[in-house]
Amino acid sequence: MTTSNPIPNTTPADQSFDCAWLLADPGAAPAQADVRVAVSGGRIASIDALNVPYATGTARRLLALPALTNAHDHARTFRSATLGAFGQPLESWLPYLGLAPGVDPYLCAATSFARSVRHGVANLMVHYTRVQGGMPYVDEACAVARAARDVGVRIGFAIAMRDRNGIAYCNDATVLKALRPGIRDAVAQRLSVAPVSPAQQLALVGDVAAMVSEGGYGEHVTVQYGPTAVQWCSTPLLEAIAQASADHDRPIHMHLLETKYQREWSDAAHPGGIVQFLDSIGLLSSRLTLAHCTWARSEELALLAERGVTIAVNTSSNLGLKSGIAPLPEMLRQGCRVAMGLDGMAFDEDDDALREMRLAYSLHRGWGYDTSMTPHQLWGFASRHGPRSVGGALRSGGRIAPGAPADVVFLDWDALDDDALFPDIDPLDLLLARGNGSYIAQVLIGGRSVVEGGRVTGIDEPALRAELLARMRVALATDAAGDAAGASWRGTVQALAEDLAPFYRSGHFGGCCD
Repeated sequence: MTTSNPIPNTTPADQSFDCAWLLADPGAAPAQADVRVAVSGGRIASIDALNVPYATGTARRLLALPALTNAHDHARTFRSATLGAFGQPLESWLPYLGLAPGVDPYLCAATSFARSVRHGVANLMVHYTRVQGGMPYVDEACAVARAARDVGVRIGFAIAMRDRNGIAYCNDATVLKALRPGIRDAVAQRLSVAPVSPAQQLALVGDVAAMVSEGGYGEHVTVQYGPTAVQWCSTPLLEAIAQASADHDRPIHMHLLETKYQREWSDAAHPGGIVQFLDSIGLLSSRLTLAHCTWARSEELALLAERGVTIAVNTSSNLGLKSGIAPLPEMLRQGCRVAMGLDGMAFDEDDDALREMRLAYSLHRGWGYDTSMTPHQLWGFASRHGPRSVGGALRSGGRIAPGAPADVVFLDWDALDDDALFPDIDPLDLLLARGNGSYIAQVLIGGRSVVEGGRVTGIDEPALRAELLARMRVALATDAAGDAAGASWRGTVQALAEDLAPFYRSGHFGGCCD
């Protein structure tokens, strides 16, 4: 197994950065020209005007802005199109994730985290649903924690929890009967859920939390409860999680109402309202983040806002999986705290958080002269609200100010503004018009320089990625050679995707809502 690099120097150096422009609080405060940002002890020490403004052509000019947050992700390395899952709706897409054999969890996590920080993300939510296996779970979680430390990113690590409905939104026996006979045994073996008691699942969360504390990873990892979704979790499990979260003040991260089929299931299973059901068992609180809520209704959003729940909206993921467009303007109108998630499905499958932010803004800012999302609200979505989902109520971000964490992205201003004509164009306008990860020159997280010149400083990303690909290809070849029956799991997944379509199209969840 690959081990991590020697522990990198995580003590941030005192340093200063001369910037052509500073967006200290985008959308709320005007851009500042020609400033020096000083960093000390991992925090912003001061922001001062330069005595001599930049002279064009004398040095690379920088645009500084607060680092971004990805408030919903899964730390997957291999992307959907690589797995042959492009164009599949979520319900058929999920089985494709199992086509990649389990390999070294450190390699998977480190390469995934590196891609995120290269694109300006300082805080990253990891709902850990893709277990690599081959070792005890706590050891695997430790490998993920080491990867976060080495890359320099902060993560929320939510242990995925479920105890029902492994194949579709129905009990496994009923779904298996709807599949062609030739794939039933393979699907049952791979996807059926083996029930694990709530007590056992809660104990695992406690074990991982103890490992994080004892291993000294607390600066980089916040352990969370990760119920996958209501359709995959029994009421006793959800009730136990709600109580444990209150008892231990531990965050919860869960999917909700991602697709129209989940909406149909929810209405059948909880005719009194699924959000009202979650409230009745004590799950709704400021400790909870709900991913998606694409099909949530106004009255449900109002209740989520009242309870202080954070919603992580995943724009590109919803488009890529044909899940829909989230009612983000209505979320804002109802007063919800909304954060940006990439869900491993950024528009170009590259984890580019700047482009994700711009795509969301383009969809939701309003039409014509109407405004339904302001730049200030956008920055709350992209940067300010997400740290709470990742690190809990005490985690803050999204502003560059004295005393704030030194989480800063520096863009190459000369490259971004390479056709300048007027000196008074707002830098925020240029950022929202054309900003993407290719312009990033440097990234600070807690004052530590984790990206320089497009390179992650804490690990050798190209070498780790090459090793991961080599191991994965060997594992795939080994699996194919050992398939005595001659029917690959890949073929089974493709057939399963075809068979699930009529099941969901029928819209009949009667008998599936136990």
